[in-house]
Amino acid sequence: MYFIYFAIIILIPLWAQSKVRGAFSKYSRVPSTKGLKGAEIAREILNANGLYHVNIEEARGFLSDHYDPRTKTVRLSPEIYHGHSIAASAVASHECGHAIQDKDGYAFLRLRHALVPVANFGSNFSWILIMVGFLVHLSGAVLLGIIFMAAAVLFQIITLPVELNASNRAMNQIVFLGLIRDNEERETRKVLNAAALTYVAAAAVAVLELLRLILIYTGMNRNNN
Repeated sequence: MYFIYFAIIILIPLWAQSKVRGAFSKYSRVPSTKGLKGAEIAREILNANGLYHVNIEEARGFLSDHYDPRTKTVRLSPEIYHGHSIAASAVASHECGHAIQDKDGYAFLRLRHALVPVANFGSNFSWILIMVGFLVHLSGAVLLGIIFMAAAVLFQIITLPVELNASNRAMNQIVFLGLIRDNEERETRKVLNAAALTYVAAAAVAVLELLRLILIYTGMNRNNN
C-alpha cells in the first residue's frame, strides 16, 4: 500500500514536469507571427498597464521566470527573454500577469506573499519535528510539525488561483494588445495550461502527504490510549 502511495506522489510531479517540458520544447520551436522577443512582449504589456516602473531582467537557469514584487522586476530566463516563439510569448505574458496582480492588489497574491515566511519555516522545520516526534514517541512534536506543514500546504493551495489568474490575465493582455494572432491563441493557452499543471501537481502531492501524516498521528494517539 505504501509503495503505491509513494509511487503516486513521485509520478504526479514527474508527469506534470514532462507535460511542461514537452509543451515548452514543442512551442519554443514555433515562431510567433509578430516576431517579438519575450522581453519585448513583457514591455508592451507592462507599458499598456501603466507599469513603466517595472523592470525586465534576464535571469539565469532554464525556465527560471518569475515576478519579484519586492523589487518590481519581471525576470525572464534566457530562452524566454531572447526567444521569438509562442512559448516565449506565453511565459513572458504570464509573469506580467503577476505584475498586474500586484498593481491591482489581487487578494490571493497578497495572501501568498504574507504566507511566505511561515511557509518557508514550515517546509524547513516541520519534518524535523515530525521525525523527532516519531523517534521519541512524542505526539506533541508530531502535531506541531503537522501544523507547520499545514501552513506550507496552505501556501501551495493559495498558489493555484494566483497562477491560474495570472495566466488568464496574460491571455487577455496578449489578445487585446494584438501581440499574437487568432490562430496562435490555442497554442499559447496550451503552454500556459501545461505550466499550471505543475502547481496543481505540487498542491495535490502536498495535500496527500499532509493527510497521510494526520492519519499516522491519529493512529499514534489511538495506540497510546
